[in-house]
Amino acid sequence: MMRRRIVMSLVVAWSLVAAGCGSDGAEGRDGENGENGHDGENGQNGQNGQDGHNGASCGLAPGGEVDAEGVPSEAPLSSMVALLYCDVADTGASNIADYVKALVTRYGQNQLPADFGFPLPQANTDSLRAIRGLIPDAVVKWLDPLTWDGVITSATDADPRFGANADYIAYFGDGWNENGAAPQYSGSDTAAWVWVNHEYMSNGGGNASQRPGMVGTSGQHRTLARFLGYWGVLSAAASPNAGGWSDGDKVTYLQQGWKRQVGGSWMRIVQDPATGEWNVDRSAANLRYDATDRTLVKLVGATATADHDDAGGPLPEGVVVGIHSDCAGGVSPWGTVLTAEENAQDMYGDLETLWDSNQKLLVDTTGQNLAFDTAAAAASEWGYLASPSTKHPKDVYGYLVEMDPGAAPGEYYGKTMPGVGHQKIGDMGRARWESGTFAVGDDWKLVAGQPITIYGGNDRRSGHIYKWVSAQPYQAGMTRAQIRDLLGTGTLYVAHFADLDNATGLNLAGTTQRPTEAMRGHGRWIKLSLDSTDVAPNAAALGEPKKTVGAALADTHWNRLGGFASNNAMRLALFTASLKIGARELNRPEEMEWNPVDPSGTPRLYVTFTKHERKLALDDMGRIFDPATHATASPARGDLVGAIFAIEEAMPANPAVSTTFTFWQVWGGTSGRGLFEAANPDNLIIDADGGVWFGTDGNFLTNGPADGVYYLDLDPAHATTPTPTFGKAFRIAATPSDAEATGPVFSSGMGTMFFSVQHPGEGQVAPPAQPEVGSSWPPR
Repeated sequence: MMRRRIVMSLVVAWSLVAAGCGSDGAEGRDGENGENGHDGENGQNGQNGQDGHNGASCGLAPGGEVDAEGVPSEAPLSSMVALLYCDVADTGASNIADYVKALVTRYGQNQLPADFGFPLPQANTDSLRAIRGLIPDAVVKWLDPLTWDGVITSATDADPRFGANADYIAYFGDGWNENGAAPQYSGSDTAAWVWVNHEYMSNGGGNASQRPGMVGTSGQHRTLARFLGYWGVLSAAASPNAGGWSDGDKVTYLQQGWKRQVGGSWMRIVQDPATGEWNVDRSAANLRYDATDRTLVKLVGATATADHDDAGGPLPEGVVVGIHSDCAGGVSPWGTVLTAEENAQDMYGDLETLWDSNQKLLVDTTGQNLAFDTAAAAASEWGYLASPSTKHPKDVYGYLVEMDPGAAPGEYYGKTMPGVGHQKIGDMGRARWESGTFAVGDDWKLVAGQPITIYGGNDRRSGHIYKWVSAQPYQAGMTRAQIRDLLGTGTLYVAHFADLDNATGLNLAGTTQRPTEAMRGHGRWIKLSLDSTDVAPNAAALGEPKKTVGAALADTHWNRLGGFASNNAMRLALFTASLKIGARELNRPEEMEWNPVDPSGTPRLYVTFTKHERKLALDDMGRIFDPATHATASPARGDLVGAIFAIEEAMPANPAVSTTFTFWQVWGGTSGRGLFEAANPDNLIIDADGGVWFGTDGNFLTNGPADGVYYLDLDPAHATTPTPTFGKAFRIAATPSDAEATGPVFSSGMGTMFFSVQHPGEGQVAPPAQPEVGSSWPPR
């Protein structure tokens, strides 16, 4: 999901408040009376008045105020924003989801005024735009204090501040856990605890000439250096414009600045009943979790290199320092957060160095067991300093992490009491995880008598989808600690899309057609383990038709790769293991969401494939291309726009035991600037009624107009309306230019939709006077 270039992230919420409120409401009603003339002059004036009513009724200007203490006034700041809602179309809807769906129905019946602006037209502006009735309000911004004790007094001060480049958001309405409910769509719609991921900092880390302390440091690193200088954390000599920082300043910046901007925020937010405005409750016990040893996590189900604290001291067995590169995630039925460590390879170096960016095999490992260098690489973003205390092993990052929000950051799993604290689900393995989602019943809770089932995607070109099933089932009456203990041991499966065309990663094999619900593709789940008796997908092609997956993984010559000596070694390198057995490569599987209340009546898994425009590792039969001829033999998939697929298990009522599945495309990206053109789907959300919503990451680069948030109409009845809308994606909001719409989530009553606006202006050339600014939004 991450694109590295400049500036800030923003979290947006869309709020539902009573229609007709606000100081200028009377003018709006006069305008409505004027519509009786319709084409007359008064009618036109009336329409203008109604537009004014939309803005004034919510009482806020888009973007809100920027007031982070100690941040230079022109500095780029990340934010969390709320969209206030008034039912200007008089749909009678009680929440945003119903309002948008009502507008879709009217659109299909040709009942919306031509100038209503729905869906939101394409454009590229340095502002946050939304359909009529939705107005944005900034809630919290990068470097804002989350408590009233947000004053930095030293380099070791533990004040919690909102981090950089916000991504996934989880919403826990006040009182959600009363009467045994799951977090989804339970509790208060106007007060909640929220978790927000912070993925990375833009600019300067990977480029040695732009690293903090070098002449010309720009982007967010320049901003952070100025911020730390303002509070005296860095020495006076450590100017953002100066090179030659002392080694001490560089270590301070990395350990007390950079690493603290990633991870996650846990904070309480409340909505003003008069204005609909959302604000952080700074009197609450808000917390930050980050990549320093302030946050400690237990790695369970896998063994990695022993870690150390940030002073170089030993840690208890299996305990590792921090979380980082947190992209999307998921909420567990028992109230914890899965946060996905995606591009962890950038921080300390890539563990799976066998492949280049075009999936070409670089190293001949045949005849030996695969071994991996776990030491931090000197060329990595956090491994370049000489001080050993700043470095950590590569293999302790890149996991789905179950965070126990509200528990102290240093409370690793089981530290003080059973079932409390933070754990990395090592048994599911290492990958560039984009997200994780649980298979649940229609009440969003675990099903008694069934194992816990988690789905996740490896968000890289030619990555794969995985399913993990706990060894023991969940039973009614289990305590929270007993449930969480189930995450330590299970079975991992990789999805093999057997009917998917290898050349495109989108069409049905042997055709030029995308799979449809009526003409589905078929796939199977392959047990990924050294004791797996499943037949390897490339067994026949490599001359051993009965070769099992277990034997193939252990074979030191199978498919041009060395062998895995243990399941633990295999878990550390899921990408390589999946290619070794010939599982079909996919077009960057990013977010996936289990839909337990799908309108079809059958639970389904929805997956976004963002794009894949480069070459492949495997041929159509699952054989690794000869590196000598890879450049000419391997096809380039050429998918620049992406798609959304639905996956239906053969046993949807108990996906843990399902060994096969079907799949089809529900939406395909397009190139162009038309009203319904959009590309590069990323994050997904399922509403309380099973509706599918998504954000995009890359439409700006592919089509020119800004990225945004969309509602996907999958109502079969809308296929035959006067203007068919079935399968169309309706843009409801657009981000500032070159930003990514991430982390959409509804509040419990769907009166608010939150989402993050990540890295606005990241790839733009900034004015010389403000080299860290590529966007002027939110207004400063």
